[in-house]
Amino acid sequence: MNPNPKDVTPDTLAVDGRTDPERSHKLATELGLPLCHSDGDCDAFDFLLVYLSAEDIDEETGLPALALRDTSGRSGKPLWVNFTSGKMSHRLRFGGGRGQPLARAMGLKGGADPLIVDATAGLGRDGFVLAGLGARVTLLERSPVMAALLADGLERARQHEETRIIADNHLQLVNTDAAQWLQQCPAQERPDVVYLDPMYPHRGKSALVKKEMRTLRAMVGDDVDAPALLSAALACAKKRVVVKRPKGAPLLAGPKPSGDIASKNTRYDLYTC
Repeated sequence: MNPNPKDVTPDTLAVDGRTDPERSHKLATELGLPLCHSDGDCDAFDFLLVYLSAEDIDEETGLPALALRDTSGRSGKPLWVNFTSGKMSHRLRFGGGRGQPLARAMGLKGGADPLIVDATAGLGRDGFVLAGLGARVTLLERSPVMAALLADGLERARQHEETRIIADNHLQLVNTDAAQWLQQCPAQERPDVVYLDPMYPHRGKSALVKKEMRTLRAMVGDDVDAPALLSAALACAKKRVVVKRPKGAPLLAGPKPSGDIASKNTRYDLYTC
């Protein structure tokens, strides 16, 4: 995501000190957030960062996970970053390899292993898939809360046999403003591809996805600066910029893409640099 950085709001978000007190205190200090210790105190906040036990998340690493919980319950289950099991594991194994639309859009063909900057990392799923296919991926995330969730997910991925090499050797996470990072990137470090997946109103039929997106949107808002980010990406990328859009969604304001690659519900707009 690359939204207006409004997610760290001490009046609506706190760290739940009832779970893993030592780590919770450290996290609250790092993010500059309140730390609540009782039901009465914690219920006063709209969202809580909590540490869920391994039993709660049913993940193969056996480690606790940092999660974002909507105290209203409207957003369903707490949201955490999971690279080692469930849908993510299935996608890594059976997602179509380098023949899938995402990989083709990035130019992952033959033995090419491009350097990719995912400038709107969000939950990191596409970036992790690309890294699993051999690309070198830098995840940029401006939201400190989302970056904390990502860092926690990557740490657990490093403890899992099937994902350790991906997390250690093919991915790096930077908590930064993507537009500034792209504008200040040294010439010798320019990526081959910049990938943008700006927040877009979700109109799918999956209640689970809707609830997940509700939590994300409440934290980070809409990507109102996506056209400016596209401009910065075009000035930085060596070969191409790829913009992910729902199928049928309008193009981002700015230059017209040179082409696109579509799947059932998604379109990847390609901009040649």
